[in-house]
Amino acid sequence: MTAIPHFTGDASPYGGGDPYADYRTADFPFTQLVDLADRRLGAGVIAANDEFFAERENLLKHGPAVFDPERFGHKGKIMDGWETRRRRGVSAAQPHPTDEDHDWALVRLGAPGVVRGLVVDTAHFRGNYPQAVSVQAVSLPGSPSPEELLAPDVKWTTLVPRTAVGGHAANGFLVEAEQRFTHLRVNQHPDGGIARLRVYGEVAPDPVWLAALGTFDLAALENGTQVEDASDRFYSPATNTIQPGRSHKMDDGWETRRRRDRGNDWIRYRLAAQSRIGAVEIDTAYLKGNSAGWATLSVRDGDTGEWAEVLLRTRLQPDTNHRFVLPEPVVGTHVRIDIFPDGGISRLRLFGSLTEDGAAALAARHRELGG
Repeated sequence: MTAIPHFTGDASPYGGGDPYADYRTADFPFTQLVDLADRRLGAGVIAANDEFFAERENLLKHGPAVFDPERFGHKGKIMDGWETRRRRGVSAAQPHPTDEDHDWALVRLGAPGVVRGLVVDTAHFRGNYPQAVSVQAVSLPGSPSPEELLAPDVKWTTLVPRTAVGGHAANGFLVEAEQRFTHLRVNQHPDGGIARLRVYGEVAPDPVWLAALGTFDLAALENGTQVEDASDRFYSPATNTIQPGRSHKMDDGWETRRRRDRGNDWIRYRLAAQSRIGAVEIDTAYLKGNSAGWATLSVRDGDTGEWAEVLLRTRLQPDTNHRFVLPEPVVGTHVRIDIFPDGGISRLRLFGSLTEDGAAALAARHRELGG
């Protein structure tokens, strides 16, 4: 596996022009996965010990951090991130913080899951970023309060040990803990600012909850479906098609570049487990002059099964939610939507339930991950 690029040290002071011109970043191998800390999934920063200069909630804002060199407030420079005050020692004789002194924030994941990689982004924090960061994780049932998470009997798992980071940089970390987590604790050593936190991984849904629902959206990201592959991600990621709710704007869906050949575009999904699909929604909300012209839907059972077309090539209308009831429920583990010739869709919904075998496999996986 290629080593993860690592950044340390200050960035140059901002000298005008594009604030991202000297931003340090890299292609990390896990960023095509779902951001488990996406606010659209219900993630939140539920507590922090200090947020004097900039609020903790900024950590999970959608999109890159924004820098306005002229924006100041009563406490100083207003930053688009989470920034704590400068730590001090205990006396004139000991003016520096100790090695143990640090700031922390508690993050509730929007969808519990297995974390594969993290990005601690210090964009625009050039000389006021933390010297090092560390990240811990835990899995607790229900909706624990900050006090419950910080109780002395809670056992946290270290995902990222204390590691030096760089200013104005995307600091990426590969995670190898094969466990299901619900919350993170992000630590800054000893203080400073972080612009964004991204937590990439795979959703691990609660099988008891899905069983109680009975019929539900099998394609929903929060219910464990993931995008395995897509023909094109030029304008927006294919994962958008399984995000919660309806699309709010054009780039909140999936849009491909314009084709100049006779091919077509597609997305392949893996469901959480074997399922029985009875109805389909294909939504083209906010895609008006660029929606897909036609679509087909195919289902496969198992990694080596044959694809069966369950929705024949059907005309799609722009900015429209299309509903289809299948003549007979179809059993499968994988779904593929093909659009013709190109364009995009905003959401795909598959309504049905887990099969008996699917429910048993999901429950076994849940136990394996410590759920």
